[in-house]
Amino acid sequence: MIDLCYNPSDEELKGLLSRSMSDDTQVKEIVKEILSTVQKDGDKALFAYEKKFDGADLSTLLVSQEEREEAKQCVSDELKEAIKMAAQNIRTFHVAQVPQGEKVSPMEGIELSRKIVPIQTVGLYIPGGTAPLFSTVLMLAIPAKVAGCKHIVLTTPPSKTGKIHPALIYAADYAGVDTIYKCGGAQAIAALAYGTKSIEPVDKIFGPGNRFVTNAKMMVSDTVSIDMPAGPSEVMVVANPQSNPSYVASDFLSQSEHGKDSQSMLVIIADEIQGRAYMKKVEAAIQEQLERLPRHEYLLPSLSHSHAIIAPTLIKAADIVNKYAPEHLVINLEVPEMLSDLVENAGSIFLGPWSCESAGDYASGTNHTLPTMGWARSNSGVSTDSFIKKITVQKLSQKGLSNLAKTITTMAEGENLSAHANAVYVRLEEAKNERITQK
Repeated sequence: MIDLCYNPSDEELKGLLSRSMSDDTQVKEIVKEILSTVQKDGDKALFAYEKKFDGADLSTLLVSQEEREEAKQCVSDELKEAIKMAAQNIRTFHVAQVPQGEKVSPMEGIELSRKIVPIQTVGLYIPGGTAPLFSTVLMLAIPAKVAGCKHIVLTTPPSKTGKIHPALIYAADYAGVDTIYKCGGAQAIAALAYGTKSIEPVDKIFGPGNRFVTNAKMMVSDTVSIDMPAGPSEVMVVANPQSNPSYVASDFLSQSEHGKDSQSMLVIIADEIQGRAYMKKVEAAIQEQLERLPRHEYLLPSLSHSHAIIAPTLIKAADIVNKYAPEHLVINLEVPEMLSDLVENAGSIFLGPWSCESAGDYASGTNHTLPTMGWARSNSGVSTDSFIKKITVQKLSQKGLSNLAKTITTMAEGENLSAHANAVYVRLEEAKNERITQK
């Protein structure tokens, strides 16, 4: 069922570790037109696109207070309690990330520091699609609140009846979202970036989405900051013949159900004979679990472009992990730290047999908004840091500037930027004149 390769060469790895790439040429053209139309026609365009793409005939984009109150009544006590516990863990972890501005004095008369400032207005995009992702609401809104963002806006596509899933609204309320709009797709990204009569433009846009949303975020990034590029969800599981094959299969399938273009990868640390024998156990567990799972329309296409690789050594396994740079890395080994110490590229790491990927997706407290498509080589996942700015501050005394003057003017003149040097000379000359006058 799943392609298996033993100890592939670097050249073979390139093919095995490639993502499922779609030709987005047509998507980009459609997105460009949507962005341009929203920028030109504002709310009129948003209402038209919601009718066209989501089948919703709306009279207002805003989710009213009445709808927010109604949502609370529609969510079960059991789900409310689950949201409460997840939110508590997410908040605890993100509060611990709040940075303190540094203060240093590299030499006499010079004081340097960094001022921590929240981004004022943030826009959170929550996909509609195949599942109400209220967990993503928590993952984005809670760190925004922890960081101190003054206004948190959320947009999400409505159903054909013009409704938002009550659990999503409840999670937004619970996490402190100020305003919720019924608006999805590239048109929502355009509204958050450019603003319309109903939706004020924001300073930074967060959230996952389909190819239209992702391309829209990339295109508006010359106008507004975005969290990161994001592609289809992915997981890499590392195991050995002692790992429970049912656990491995369950993590494999948990990401595969996100969408047809999701990708699950398995690395087995073993010799070829042991590795192939273990792979048969994993495949049997996958088949057994598939029989009792829904969403086969997403699971089966995803599995069709997933791969398994047998690595003869821990070092080879680490090399495969770092070359792939997975969004989620599950290390299902007895001593997972031996591998995690060698990992440099991953969005989030799950250590040991009990650390299922679902824990991080929902309730352990880490953030599930993570870099995909290999972006983990250079990008971190969303954190409290994502919602703040760090402003450098410096204060020099007269003596501090005097001590640094020769260095500044020499460097400025060396770059042929005499006006820079002049800013120092003017001050030193005036200080010299004041000393002469005082005498």
